[in-house]
Amino acid sequence: MSIIRVSRASISLALGLSAMSGAAYAQDCTTKIGAVLPTSVDWGRPIAETAQFAVDQVNAAGGAAGCQIEMVLRDTQVDPKVGVDAAKALVDLEGVKVLLGAVSSGVSMPILTSVTVPSGVMQMSCCSSSTAFTGLSEEGKTNGLWYRTFATTGVQSAVGAKVAADKGYKSIAILYKNDDWGQDMARLIAADFAAVGVEVTASVAINDAQPNYRAEVTDALSGQPEALYLALYPAEGTAAVREWLSLGGTQNMILANSLKSDEFRDNVGLQYLGSALGTDTASPRSESADAFRAAYQDRFEAEPNGPGLANSYDAAMLALLAMEAAGKDASGADVAAAMSRVTDPAGTPVSADTAGFVAAKEVLAGGGTVMFQGATGDVRFDENGDVSAPAVVWSFSESGTEEIEYIPLSDVDAFIASLK
Repeated sequence: MSIIRVSRASISLALGLSAMSGAAYAQDCTTKIGAVLPTSVDWGRPIAETAQFAVDQVNAAGGAAGCQIEMVLRDTQVDPKVGVDAAKALVDLEGVKVLLGAVSSGVSMPILTSVTVPSGVMQMSCCSSSTAFTGLSEEGKTNGLWYRTFATTGVQSAVGAKVAADKGYKSIAILYKNDDWGQDMARLIAADFAAVGVEVTASVAINDAQPNYRAEVTDALSGQPEALYLALYPAEGTAAVREWLSLGGTQNMILANSLKSDEFRDNVGLQYLGSALGTDTASPRSESADAFRAAYQDRFEAEPNGPGLANSYDAAMLALLAMEAAGKDASGADVAAAMSRVTDPAGTPVSADTAGFVAAKEVLAGGGTVMFQGATGDVRFDENGDVSAPAVVWSFSESGTEEIEYIPLSDVDAFIASLK
């Protein structure tokens, strides 16, 4: 099957018809969805803006389930307590049934367990990758309310080990953020490094907001590793790397995607990051991914260069498609259950844009199902709300980052299997 494509004239006609038929129906009601995202950090703002982009496209298509959509955004500050308080306000005061977020697994997890699951709200994260969510789902503790458009830490861990092996490193130290995501990442990457014959000389936790990280960095340096692996966010990552370099640490670094940040690059200094290689999940080489990049450039006059942007777009668009499928006044559980109707491999393929949403409405209204072709490609969730993805190896450049190697999904899966 081919993706439904609509000409410019057809788009105008569809939008005109939607506006006319919905003038007394869609325009006189508004449905709120919540978003808890780290807008106070440089890499978090574009993630939120991209989610809003998807909302705007859906509203141009007449909204979802008969109403215009308002995304009520709250800043998490990458802080679990702040994130939980923000999520509670959105659920208890704004009455949202769908919550987008968070980014950090350490923020998403307490929101899931203390806010969304107890309240029956569907939570869709663009960027939380900890395998702890998979375990929680397998134990039946998410009630089917959890989805994420970002692949688990297992992908980045495996690719990080591949980078170390390809570079010929024999020993490596690990600095990781002391939260759910960082602990998960450190555990997985240590095992994967061992599987490819790289000795882990130290694995050291980094806590937020310390005056300095000299003691932790000294500990990591004690084994004289050839390279350093960093599973940190930009603020503590900058401070830790400055300490590392000042104490004579190597510039051979492997970075998790959380450090794919202009803030980190500029604050450390590009001259010190010439030997640093990062890993990230990637959009497939597909027509739908290309279409998102072009649409993003039109909207923001820039390439979608930061972490999680394609994932944020797909998270928002899929949540809104599921709301459309579930119907007006649906509960969070109803929306979550409807996700299978918009990610059906046998469904009608629809594009990730306003025209695609208009086409999806018609199919869903007729009792059919659709297969969303998004910014991250053909999105399919497993029974735990997880997705798989290709990967990339990247490096910093003057303008941001540049891709060094693209690793297709089949190769990612094969390499992960080889590590077991």
